[in-house]
Amino acid sequence: MTDTTKKLTRRSQAWFGRQDRDGFIYRSWVKNRGIPHDQFDGRPVIGICNTYSELTPCNSHFRALAEQVKIGIWEAGGFPLEFPVMSLGETLLRPTAMLYRNLASMDVEESIRANPLDGVVLLMGCDKTTPALLMGAASVDVPTIGVSGGPMLSGKYRGREIGSGTGVWQMSEDVRGGKMTQEEFFEAESCMHRSHGHCMTMGTASTMASMVEALGVGLPHNAAIPAVDARRNVLARNAGRRIVDMVKEDLVLSKILTRQAFENAIRVNAAIGGSTNAVIHLLAIAGRIGIKLDLKDWDDIGQKLPCLLDLQPSGKFLMEDFYYAGGLPAVIRQLESVIDKSALTANGSTLWDNCKDAPNWNEEVIRSFDQPFKEAAGIAILKGNLAPDGAVIKPSAATPALLKHRGRAVVFENSDDLHKRIDDENLDVDETCVLVLKNCGPKGYPGMAEAGNMPLPPKVLRKGITDMVRVSDARMSGTAYGTVVLHVTPEAAAGGPLALVQNGDFIELDVEARKLHLDITDEEMERRRAAWQKPESPATRGWIKLYVDHVQQANLGADLDFLVGKSGAYVPKDNH
Repeated sequence: MTDTTKKLTRRSQAWFGRQDRDGFIYRSWVKNRGIPHDQFDGRPVIGICNTYSELTPCNSHFRALAEQVKIGIWEAGGFPLEFPVMSLGETLLRPTAMLYRNLASMDVEESIRANPLDGVVLLMGCDKTTPALLMGAASVDVPTIGVSGGPMLSGKYRGREIGSGTGVWQMSEDVRGGKMTQEEFFEAESCMHRSHGHCMTMGTASTMASMVEALGVGLPHNAAIPAVDARRNVLARNAGRRIVDMVKEDLVLSKILTRQAFENAIRVNAAIGGSTNAVIHLLAIAGRIGIKLDLKDWDDIGQKLPCLLDLQPSGKFLMEDFYYAGGLPAVIRQLESVIDKSALTANGSTLWDNCKDAPNWNEEVIRSFDQPFKEAAGIAILKGNLAPDGAVIKPSAATPALLKHRGRAVVFENSDDLHKRIDDENLDVDETCVLVLKNCGPKGYPGMAEAGNMPLPPKVLRKGITDMVRVSDARMSGTAYGTVVLHVTPEAAAGGPLALVQNGDFIELDVEARKLHLDITDEEMERRRAAWQKPESPATRGWIKLYVDHVQQANLGADLDFLVGKSGAYVPKDNH
């Protein structure tokens, strides 16, 4: 096949390669900003999918990052065209960015398919932008490379390092427990987030940036280079160069997002102490690309693996330290005995070829496989009569003594009820109880907010207690910590057993046995189920109604039922 034939078969030539009236229209309008005619000669047209927004602080530097990608595309002989999509800022967006993940994925999918693009570079940083862009791109399946925005510099407060998110949860509890003043708390605001970038702990943003690299969609070191480090710009430019060759090689996303890639990502998530949110996002991405992945895979593949990374919230270091120690390639090298070495990546090499010689410059930050930071620390999947379809817990961020616990339930019907009563000195609770939060799942909140790491009652905090068992159908921030059972499925709003828990019931948690059990009889469970009334839906119109009517449960990735699978990169009809 000649190069000319290859050019004629590219998607973009269905727009720009036309010699008729419509070809005139497509080219002419693009020329209005000074594009020379030779740019339409069949060279790869590359979309730069940009989630820049001042309402998404993690992504506020993406204009500059996009320029580096653009330069790389020009240098490699491609034609870059930048386009915006909905940006999901976890820090400001209410009621939760998760409510809009699927909407943004639709924006990405339709923007790629409807435009003259042969390949795409995804610019993503804040928590939900990464899975949203990957889900959308997977549904089209063109050559795709991911560029994460990078973590912030380490937070510095009164001579010590503080981590975004993790420090907030710790310090807010100190204020409520009388250990820290409001003035000190406010001072820390300006000390925690002091540069462009996303959370510098192993929160969901850092976890998903690591997943991009582990899946093979990003170049080596995508996960950890700080946002303001010049090497982040170099990575972006190299991604721009590489995507042009990916189009020429027809290296589409489905050749990278294989079953082996997802298995590797699960292993890497365990090794880095990654966020529980990775479970729900990888399930959704796999569903879009057509790979069978379920909760059981997280237990079978990752749970017994050790955590190698001493990083907040599981440890003490921050993402800046992680990069200087060797970054994700150094972690993957330690996984030699378990990693699938054949998985292909965006640079054309296998994941193992990219990492097999990676140095580890600080063995205090990145531990060896034989002498890990924590043993058997992968995300555990729980089941039982309280979670028939599963629940998740992150043992590496939990209190070991609480991983097997039986306690009296203190129940909050929803997040409003929690906020109203948790600080009440008359609340009948002590540190042996199990805090239970209902109606915070995909349908119930709606959107499945990060409400699962419930604050502890002040009377418990004053005893010096910093953790209790907590159970909910919500998610929690990857920056959070504690013995927190999440994603209980089916959720309360869908009539799951969680909806039937009452104050005074006893709940048994046994992580080693993978058990989450409500200590009532089957007969009592059925009696309560018969009396249960479905709560009134908060959705009456628009996106929220569409979401609530079609969102799947957490164990399926909380995607919309009609979005599972892909439609491919077909060229739509002309617009005239």
